Amino acid sequence: MKATMKKAAKTTRVAKKSPPAPSDPAVEAVFDAYPKPLKTKLLALRRLIFDTARTTKGVGALQETLKWGQPSYLTPETKSGSTIRIDQVKSTPGQYAVYFHCQTNLVETFRELYPKELRYGGNRSILLNAQDEVPEAALRHCVALALTYHLTRRKTAR
Repeated sequence: MKATMKKAAKTTRVAKKSPPAPSDPAVEAVFDAYPKPLKTKLLALRRLIFDTARTTKGVGALQETLKWGQPSYLTPETKSGSTIRIDQVKSTPGQYAVYFHCQTNLVETFRELYPKELRYGGNRSILLNAQDEVPEAALRHCVALALTYHLTRRKTAR
């Protein structure tokens, strides 16, 4: 009986870690259209975003949708964050990016925190290469900052 309970606990833990499958067929179709190496990296990035949202206080449930044809992640329940989008960089094969609203100071903040660990595209994105190892800790921190952007701004406005 103990072995069964341990096995059930492991199954539950794995289920909690995995983000839900895309509920929107249009989002799923976008992921399915990516070349295999990029699809693998973008799905891992999607998992990182959902996991970060789940473990970051004040974020609440994420909504996954398409904005400008790109998988996008919003915090409609709490309105805590700025939209995060992910996509391949069409002008550079093998490159993908995490996009942020360009009228925030998010990318500027990321540059100050991670000048060498991450590469940037102007004031709107973090650029990644499909063949490189993902700097997970830095990226997770940046995602958490984006998902709590409005919470932070509300606190400083008081």
